[in-house]
Amino acid sequence: MPMKCKVDYYRTARGEIPVKDFIDELPPKLKAKNMRELMMLAEFGTDLPQPYAKRLHGKDVAGLWELRVKLSSDITRVFYFFPIADRVLLLHGFAKKSDETPKIELETAKRRMKDAIERGL
Repeated sequence: MPMKCKVDYYRTARGEIPVKDFIDELPPKLKAKNMRELMMLAEFGTDLPQPYAKRLHGKDVAGLWELRVKLSSDITRVFYFFPIADRVLLLHGFAKKSDETPKIELETAKRRMKDAIERGL
């Protein structure tokens, strides 16, 4: 039985909510698909299968997951992690333009995860 999760947005120390801003600025159909997949993430948590979600592997990305959204030729990714078993914290979202995830996008997610842990979010 999948575990329902509470989905939260990472907030910067200044109160900004970058993933919410990212999703809000997407074209309407892509925004709707992102929101639908976030609802699936809330329902299934770590049991949400590929192609919707993927756990990243490697020592430098331990604990990070990505929500994978595709609508026609538009692709977005939202990085997140589980600070506790029934909670998801959305860290960083971006529009994917190439096969490989740009290092800067991954670094942003890792920096925010470290900050969230340090600030006890």
